[in-house]
Amino acid sequence: MSKISEKFAELQEKNQKALISYIMAGFPNEKSTISVVRGLVKGGVDIIELGFPFSDPLADGPVIQNASTISLKKGTKIDKFFALVKKIRKETDIPLVLMTYTNILYHKGYQKFIKDAKNAGIDGFILPDMSVEESKEYLQAAKNIADTIFLISPNTSKTRIQKIAKASSGFLYLVAIYGITGVKTGIKNYTIKAIKNVKKQTDGKIPIGVGFGVSTPDDVKKYIKAGADGVIVGSAFLKLIEKTPQSKLESKIESFTKSLKKQTLQKK
Repeated sequence: MSKISEKFAELQEKNQKALISYIMAGFPNEKSTISVVRGLVKGGVDIIELGFPFSDPLADGPVIQNASTISLKKGTKIDKFFALVKKIRKETDIPLVLMTYTNILYHKGYQKFIKDAKNAGIDGFILPDMSVEESKEYLQAAKNIADTIFLISPNTSKTRIQKIAKASSGFLYLVAIYGITGVKTGIKNYTIKAIKNVKKQTDGKIPIGVGFGVSTPDDVKKYIKAGADGVIVGSAFLKLIEKTPQSKLESKIESFTKSLKKQTLQKK
């Protein structure tokens, strides 16, 4: 069982759901990233998605695009990213997921990149632009090494959901809204319906994580109530990081994380 699967199994035993955070590595700098991770862990986050910056992040809204640009300007490269992951690993054994774009892995070679990432401490991958039809080489390289977390949307067909779920491990990422990350349009009925439909179709074989546009404790509460196994919060953390001085960063992140995590505790 992978570290991510173990985490979901552990949470199930505790009657909890997963709080998954997304942050951009190297934003606004490496020191801040370490402080943010410490705050997340103290706040009770269950899984951390670490974004690696990409020049053309097509799935990301302005908040993540801005964080990506700043990280790139500060010189975040693959080697530097892996060194940062190793530093994080010395402090926590929390599951870490690398979220980036396919070209980053393809350029280095799937097998080499995934092995290097695993050696650094990465447990899974989210590649928003990786289509299941073109994933054979990627899946072979990741097999028995790291989880491959694919994305589906509320309008993904039943047959395609089954195909994507079969290729996914760790959890299945359900995009809550049509469009890009960070867009806050309120919780849609189509999303609630999609959570229930996907849960039914996957028959509990893989956890469902809901992300995009999730920014408040109330959002987390509503998605958990609808049946999500995990909720992913990203842009809200990046906005908080952007406006918080370094000296207060860890405590502010810890406090916000606690407010979100509280909503994942199920009443018996």
